[in-house]
Amino acid sequence: MNKQELRSEYRRVRHALMPGLNASILQSVLAYLRAQAPPHRQGHRKGAIGITWPLQGEPDLRLLAELQPAVLALPATAKDYSVTYHHWKDAPSPTELRADAFSIPAPLSSPALKPAEIALLLIPALAVDQHGIRLGYGGGCYDRLLSQPGWSTLPTFAVLPEACLHPTLLPAEPWDRPLDGWITERGCSLRRASQQSECSAR
Repeated sequence: MNKQELRSEYRRVRHALMPGLNASILQSVLAYLRAQAPPHRQGHRKGAIGITWPLQGEPDLRLLAELQPAVLALPATAKDYSVTYHHWKDAPSPTELRADAFSIPAPLSSPALKPAEIALLLIPALAVDQHGIRLGYGGGCYDRLLSQPGWSTLPTFAVLPEACLHPTLLPAEPWDRPLDGWITERGCSLRRASQQSECSAR
């Protein structure tokens, strides 16, 4: 299947499974975050957790604001598909949010964050393969963002149902940026085998 066909198929699969799996996926995200929390853990980053405002069929991670201590950040996408992240100070309340260029709620009154102010990015996906290649919606927003200095070194995870893990390699373009791993209702996995101990057991 080509990318368009794969998007259609995985959109159908994900839509059928969500939101029934949302609570389990949220618990997997929390388990990962708690595994990174001990202060003695080398390489642990402090900063905001980047989530996304859930669109139809996507995991809803807004309750992380109440379930763990780190502040959340939401992205805002401009007309040119560039992405900035902003602290969501009143999460999970939507009162401070305004529509971005694509009518998605974002805390645009907060200044754009620098990469050093973000601990990790949790990104929705239609599918992901074992090499961390993400099947998104086709706009290339995150590929552009993650190719920029500073952003390219941030930990990045797709958050999606286990059924959306593609069994073979997804079609990839030269500009596609692989993610570090993925989090499903069964736990967390990393694309680099040497880092598997950093994730919860699947």
